Amino acid sequence: MTLLGTGTPIPRPDRFGPSTLIEAGEHTILIDAGRGAAMRLFQLGVPIGRVDALLLTHFHSDHTVGIPDLWLTGWLSSYFGNRQRPFKVIGPVGTGKLMHHLEAAYAHDIEIRVEDEKLAREHVAIAVNEFAEDGVVYQTGDLRVIAFTVDHGDAIKPAYGYRIEYRGRLAVISGDTRYNANVVRYGEGADLLVHEVAMAPLGLLGQADIQRIVNHHTSPQEAGRVFAKTRPKLAVFTHLVMLASDSVTAPSVDDLIAATRETYDGPIVVGEDLMSFEIGKTVTVRNPKSRP
Repeated sequence: MTLLGTGTPIPRPDRFGPSTLIEAGEHTILIDAGRGAAMRLFQLGVPIGRVDALLLTHFHSDHTVGIPDLWLTGWLSSYFGNRQRPFKVIGPVGTGKLMHHLEAAYAHDIEIRVEDEKLAREHVAIAVNEFAEDGVVYQTGDLRVIAFTVDHGDAIKPAYGYRIEYRGRLAVISGDTRYNANVVRYGEGADLLVHEVAMAPLGLLGQADIQRIVNHHTSPQEAGRVFAKTRPKLAVFTHLVMLASDSVTAPSVDDLIAATRETYDGPIVVGEDLMSFEIGKTVTVRNPKSRP
């Protein structure tokens, strides 16, 4: 697993939009496609057009704005992977509507490239699989992906996390959520549990706009309780919502770890873009500087 983007809607160059790459044998899938997902794949040398499927957790823009780049750039020349099949997208009900409108938005570009570059129209087609409940949503060979409902707020529905199983190895991605028992249920026994987190300085918690944001996410202490109950070989934070203002500095990574330690004493890593994890008998962490 590689964290392509660990950020939020803020367009930071060091933390791109939420996106996670899963490589299992010959299989390559993405969970979400936030800002810059295709750029991160290019940095890693992963052909953009070779992604087997994109799975969506929910429809917030920071998780989906990278879809057109992934879809259309992966259709181009072999330098980008030159996808030889329809672009497969899996997500909750509403995914088909999203992709239908993207097809309409880029119809003129597609027509031009079919005529001018002789690209195959069938390779820019989109194949959508929607789901409406917990269960297996993708299975090929030894790779199985299970979607499970999470709680990102009363108005932000549907919202899902994913459990990825491959040859006795297990990785779980919480998706955007408040503390949720379903993450504990599906995260039990995970080798790697990747969880979102939100934190604000005490001086900001009284502000209504800040409170609204943190109420849609999981605090470090709450995430710690999830980790304590599931006991993964390694817990990882991603989608770091570290709130600040013009006069109040955002919490640091050390602050985040300290707050999590109030409820969890096991192994934990704060994710960075391009940080990767190889799951074997143990979980090996490769920092961005060690990647090609």
